[in-house]
This record gives sequence, structure tokens and C-alpha cells, in this order.
Amino acid sequence: MELPFAEPYRIKMVESIRCSTREQREQWIKDAGYNLFNLRSDQVFIDLLTDSGTGAMSDKQWSEMMLGDESYAGASSYYKLKAAIQDLLGFEYFLPTHQGRAAENVLFSVLVKAGDVVPGNSHFDTTKGHIEFRKAKAIDCTIDEAFNTTIEHPFKGNLDLNKLEDVLKNHPREQVSMVIVTITCNSSGGQPVSMANMKGVKELAGKYGVPVIFDSARFAENAYFIKTREEGQQDKNIREIVAEMFSYADGMTMSSKKDAIVNIGGFIALRDPELFRKASVFNIMFEGFLTYGGLAGRDLNAIAQGLYEATDFNYLKSRVGQVALLGQKLTGFGVPVQLPYGGHAIFIDASQVLSHIPKEHFRAQTLCVELYIEAGIRGVEIGAIMADRDPVTRETRYPTLELMRLAIPRRTYTNDHMNYVAVAMGNVYERRLQITSGYAIVEEAPIMRHFTVKLSKI
Repeated sequence: MELPFAEPYRIKMVESIRCSTREQREQWIKDAGYNLFNLRSDQVFIDLLTDSGTGAMSDKQWSEMMLGDESYAGASSYYKLKAAIQDLLGFEYFLPTHQGRAAENVLFSVLVKAGDVVPGNSHFDTTKGHIEFRKAKAIDCTIDEAFNTTIEHPFKGNLDLNKLEDVLKNHPREQVSMVIVTITCNSSGGQPVSMANMKGVKELAGKYGVPVIFDSARFAENAYFIKTREEGQQDKNIREIVAEMFSYADGMTMSSKKDAIVNIGGFIALRDPELFRKASVFNIMFEGFLTYGGLAGRDLNAIAQGLYEATDFNYLKSRVGQVALLGQKLTGFGVPVQLPYGGHAIFIDASQVLSHIPKEHFRAQTLCVELYIEAGIRGVEIGAIMADRDPVTRETRYPTLELMRLAIPRRTYTNDHMNYVAVAMGNVYERRLQITSGYAIVEEAPIMRHFTVKLSKI
């Protein structure tokens, strides 16, 4: 009999989480303006709002925290992370930042100007926010298969090279800031990009003289999918795949709170010394001196160790396997999800679950609220509220996919927690026709409104 796969770690410390009643949750979410971001953490039983900064660090990472060099300039912790980035990712130049959106802010301050276009694969919310804040336009070039949740395409994060070339050839070179490749592609369901597609994007962008920047928050999970799904990659180890992936990038931004398995931190890595020099000016302005970038030395050490741990095959097999376990259980209950299952989250197709509710009532947000009331589980809307308003017309944009994301923190919850989530969502799905209305916006910010929006029940 073949032995079943077991998690490649054991638990050393536990944290208590709080159960609550349905009546309490109904009041709490009402008080929060029906925005799950406004809930207190102790009002949540299982928190799947995000996988960003919510993972459990290892004993080795905690040991590295104690070795942190807190010198303002030239700390040894900076050089430890610099060496790890060069070893694993192949970039000579890097700038630490306090998180991923800070890395975007610094790099885009150099590369993006008003009137520019930035093609990519389903830009994430902060990426699009930084682009539109600078009066530029994000253009989605994701393959069409990504927008049909029932299709089992192995690399739904891929860019359509024909769509990309249309953008590149129909705009002057100086108007195209960069091509952004998000790995894995969060907004299309945590879906990976193939090695062949990365190579194709690099060749096409090179033809037009446009730099390629990877949004790399979940690069290790992407590498795992390449190894397990792409022809010709099965015999390579994860670090060999990672090295080739980044050979097709001119630079990268990283939220270390995802695949470096830390609670805070990010960085920019580059090949061009001149681009590094320009970005350094903004890094000092926004983040701090070049060798700490808004982070303590202990954080730099933990990131360096985390990058090595995240590129271990057995860790990735366990991590991606737990996401798939939740997906399989939800599919078993008939719940429509983005297929194939993603790397960091399960994305439920809210437009299928609540097709009887008008899209103007924000179906995905409605589903998020219902799951919280059902069982104290906090997910997040990836839909019309997050898509925000058109920066010119100020009309709400309704994306092709209206999704509820259940993002699973790394090394944090057990499979019993996944069973609980699946049954709770199954219960909501069973009573979906009893959900007769959604929500209206009462108050919103002019950009990236989903973080602070306040809603009322219709």
C-alpha cells in the first residue's frame, strides 16, 4: 500500500481562535458596514481574507529573527537577503521595501507616467491602483480561457500573445511603460503562467524594446505548477525552474508576505543599474535607506530564509495540496469554482451561485457576507467592488468574473479547518435561492474602494 502524503512539518505552538453565534455575527457584520475588512480579527473564526502576511514562520525563520542586524546602513541582514535573491532569482540589484505595494509604488514612480499603457495578465488591485493613480491605463491581455471557470486549462494565467502584440504595435514605444506578468495570476483565480508563455512574452516585448516586470508574490507556487503540469519540466527541480522563470524578466516586484512566508516585507529586484539608480531615489524618499527599506534587520533575515523554504518541493506539494483539498470538497458539494484549482486560494463563481441577484447588488460581496454569517469564515470579494469605477466615466466596472476568494494562509490551518469551510459553503449553496437581495454602496474612497467601502443591505 502506498503511503499517503503528510505535511512536511509538525506544529510547535498553537493560537486559540474564537467561536461565535450567528446572532453575534449578524450584528458584527452590520456594524462593519457589511465590509469584511472592517471586522475585528477576534470576530472571525477562520480567516481566509488573504494569504498575505498570515502564514506561520518556521523555527529557522524565528532563529534568523534573533540574528537580525539592526544597523541603519550596511546591515549584514541586507547582504544576507541580497545573496539569497541573487542565488535563487538571479538579480544583481535589489531594493528592500516594507511590502509589495510599496515596491510597486517605488518602481512605478520611475516607469509609469500619465497617458501610458501597461499591458499584463489581470493586474491585481494594488497594481492597477498604482497605474491608474498615475493617470495611466492597465490593459488586460489574459487568455480568454481564464474567464470561463469550467474550463480545465492548466495555465489560465497566461497572456494572449496576440492581444499583447496588438497593444505593443498600436502604441508608441515611449507610451508603453512595461509588460507586467503576475505569477501566479491572483485576479484570474490564482492561476499559473507557463514557462513557454513567459518566454514568449519576453521575446515579444524585446521585439518592441519594452521591459518585462514580474509581479512575483507567488512565484514558488507558479514554479510548482510548471513542474507538475508543463511538458518537459517534470525532471527539473523547483529552483532550476525558478531560475529559468526569472531569466525572462528584466525586473520584479515581490510581496514577501506570500511566498517568502513572512508577516511583513517586500522588495524590488532589477538587472539594469541605471533603473536601479533611479528607483533608489524613490526608495529613500518613500521607504528608507537602501539597505533597510522600511524593514528591521530581523525581517530581512526571515525573508532570506523564507525564500529558500518556499522553493522546497515537499513544502509546495503540501501547500498547493491543501488548496486543492478544499476545492475538491467544494466541487463535491456542487459549488462552482474556478477550475483548475489555484495555488493560494479557491475562487467561487458568485455569478453562478447568485445568478438570480442583479449584478448591481454585488453578488460576490453578498456571498462573502453570507458565508461569514453562516460560520464565521472571512473571505474576500474579487468582483465589481474591487474592480472600482472607471477613472474617466466614474461608472462601476463589472468584470467578466465575479468571484469570492478563499485565500489559505501558509502552514496555518489544518485540513479539518478546510472540512469546516467546505461544509459551511455547502450550506450557503443549498440555501442560495433564499438569498434574495444584495448590497448598495453608502460610502466609498475615490480609488481602491474595496478596502474601506461601507454598504447597506438592499
